[in-house]
Amino acid sequence: MSEGTGDARQIALRFNLALASRGFIEDPFATYDALLAHVPVLRQPDGSVVICRHRDLDMIYRDTTRFSSDKKALFGPVFGVGSPLFEHHTTSLVFSDPPLHTRVRKIMTSALAPRALARMEPGLIATVDLLLDQMAGQEDVDLIGDFAASIPIQIIGNLLDIPMEERGPLRDWSLAILGALEPSLSAAQLARGQQAVVEFKGYLRDLIARRRARPGDVEVDVLTRLIQGVGPDEQLSEIELIQNCIFILNAGHETTTNLIGNGLALLHDHPDQKARLLDDPALVASAVEEILRVRSPNQLGNRETTERVEIGGVDIAAGTNLHLIIGAANRDPEVFEAPHVFDVTRKPNRHLAFAGGPHICVGLTLARMEGRIALGRFLQRFPDFEILPGRVPGGRMRFHGYASLPARIF
Repeated sequence: MSEGTGDARQIALRFNLALASRGFIEDPFATYDALLAHVPVLRQPDGSVVICRHRDLDMIYRDTTRFSSDKKALFGPVFGVGSPLFEHHTTSLVFSDPPLHTRVRKIMTSALAPRALARMEPGLIATVDLLLDQMAGQEDVDLIGDFAASIPIQIIGNLLDIPMEERGPLRDWSLAILGALEPSLSAAQLARGQQAVVEFKGYLRDLIARRRARPGDVEVDVLTRLIQGVGPDEQLSEIELIQNCIFILNAGHETTTNLIGNGLALLHDHPDQKARLLDDPALVASAVEEILRVRSPNQLGNRETTERVEIGGVDIAAGTNLHLIIGAANRDPEVFEAPHVFDVTRKPNRHLAFAGGPHICVGLTLARMEGRIALGRFLQRFPDFEILPGRVPGGRMRFHGYASLPARIF
């Protein structure tokens, strides 16, 4: 065994997600490679288990009988049973099992049908073009604050038909609520997350009351569709309605911001791939898939075992929390040829950035559309953009991206 192999094995064996370093949070990929090569199923000191292989994640996502998305047992000690964060994360779509998951997903899927998305596209293009126009008069810009982060907030605001003048707090609420999902949580993060849920709930109660009084067009207004349901037995309770409106913001905000920001950074850092995309703009769709694979906006998922299982030769008890390392699975050499290579033409591309199975991301088509339009139109407008020194990592383990990307546009 070579010295390098031995070092990698030790890195993998000693890996503790709860004590991950700042270096790992900013650049986890060498550690992912070590885990894949040496211990793709790794028990943690707290009894949870890290799972890294693509085939294992794919199996877990598809098996909702042995692997549950319900997080009441896990979130109770972290957030406090009955707390605002506990109520939110145990009621929203992503952390629920049937029948709640089935009812909510049916409504959201109908609201994001192809015809509805087609009607959203002109508004998305107008939003992107307006942001590009605003940046055109500046020499130096922040590709996150001035561009990437502004797109999903406006699109989600449009989905829920939130008045433009009321959208200001949305991003901060989302960042605070999602920040409380980090594997290692500070008291300050917890407090910010709890307060954000309280404030967002208060706002939504008022917005929902206004929308009940004056319903919107169910073809484009997701809030009206959620209020009305899709049948007499498919209406949501008031708390289910509120918490899943919060979920829509959270699910579509930071992940899409990271998709666009990570994409611009990757294209800047790989000029040969940017040149291919400029030569053939039709490659933008496959480029978005490769960005999702190489720098997955969501790096971690979780499931809880409902019975004793064996994965990769490791015996796992019922009630065990599984950390699904999406970022590692998307670099698995069993599935991806030359997994470290960023290739905007890669096909097939069976990445798991949107998870899989019954819980596959309900907004994946919208996210792809946002990425395709944002990146394609940005490159068309500013093909020679330059990212300047001073990138600021997002500082999140679960959600991988940048807080700031200073750039010069031409």
